[in-house]
Amino acid sequence: MDIEDVQQRANALVTAVTSNEPSTTIIGILEDLQKGVQPTADVLRSTHIGIIVNKLCRHGSPDVVNLSRKIVSTWRSQVHGQRKAGPRAQSVPPNKRTWKADGVDIENTLNNIRDSCIGLLYDGLCHDTTESPDVVLLKAIAVEAAAFRLYGSESKPEYRTKIRSLFQNMKHKSNPQLRMRVLSNEVTPDEFVRMSQDQLKSEERREADRKIEQENMNRAMVAQAEHSIIASLQCSKCDQRKVTYTEAQTRSADEPMTVFCTCLNCGNSWKQ
Repeated sequence: MDIEDVQQRANALVTAVTSNEPSTTIIGILEDLQKGVQPTADVLRSTHIGIIVNKLCRHGSPDVVNLSRKIVSTWRSQVHGQRKAGPRAQSVPPNKRTWKADGVDIENTLNNIRDSCIGLLYDGLCHDTTESPDVVLLKAIAVEAAAFRLYGSESKPEYRTKIRSLFQNMKHKSNPQLRMRVLSNEVTPDEFVRMSQDQLKSEERREADRKIEQENMNRAMVAQAEHSIIASLQCSKCDQRKVTYTEAQTRSADEPMTVFCTCLNCGNSWKQ
């Protein structure tokens, strides 16, 4: 079955679904595709047949669902096998690498959003490295799959926010160690997608943040902003509630303000 035949079947499949034709009609088209399609990345990309069949995995007919899943699984395995069989030679300077420049095929899930995220992760992982495209691609696919398992859906804001955060931290010029730790599997994909923003930072960035916080705290203490007395605060030293406090922004603007407390009875000072 050539690309034109595949495209005709794809169009017929879309028409059958949108027209609510019987499931037997849909199954007949799927069986033709199962027998006739020789799946390659180019065929799946140019005809969108993979995306169309994948959507049928949520069809109302159990028979349609089962056959669609079987076809998708078979096609995916065959395309992956083709990728592994022919490793690509690297010809792009390390600092200019992207998935497009490396010529890799990021269509792995038959879902446009998830495949775009694989591409973004690839761009973060390959930046300024000499690792082979195939190794980077497999790692990007594994990281995306881990994020998808963690958040359950590519449509959730948390999923997209996490993918962007991972990319930005890997691409940061002060954080080459993060890329290497992920590529070498020192940090597994499941561990990687669960890392906090602070854990993703390089030691250099964490040290810089600590210095900024300390400087802000010092300025706040020197400034001695207007104090207020609040009865809900209790001194842990003398148990009195004669406590004054002042607030200062010692960290980044999106984090809570630091509260500096002083007991008027015993002079004990603390922050919270």
